[in-house]
Amino acid sequence: MINVIVILEIDPARVDEFLEVITHNAAESVKEPGCTRFEVNRQFEQPNLFALSEQYVDEAALEAHTQTAHFALWKEKAATGFVIKRWAVKGPVLA
Repeated sequence: MINVIVILEIDPARVDEFLEVITHNAAESVKEPGCTRFEVNRQFEQPNLFALSEQYVDEAALEAHTQTAHFALWKEKAATGFVIKRWAVKGPVLA
C-alpha cells in the first residue's frame, strides 16, 4: 500500500473554489480501481487548512491516478494560486 498525506493551506477567499475542485477529485479518485481511500478533512480551528489522505494499492495505481482527467483538472485549478502552502508525505505503509 502507498499512502499520500497532503496538508494544504488555502487562500481564505478561495476556499469554496478549492472545495468544489477537491471534492470532485476525491469522488472520482475513489472510483479508480487502485485507489482505496481519498478523504478530505478540514481543520476546526483554521477552516482554510485541509488534509488529504489517499491510499493506493501500489505505485502503479498512484501513477495511474496522476494520469486521470480529474487529477489534471485539480492540477490546473491548483496552479491558479488558491494553495498558499503545501506539505506532503508520500510512500509505502510501514506499520
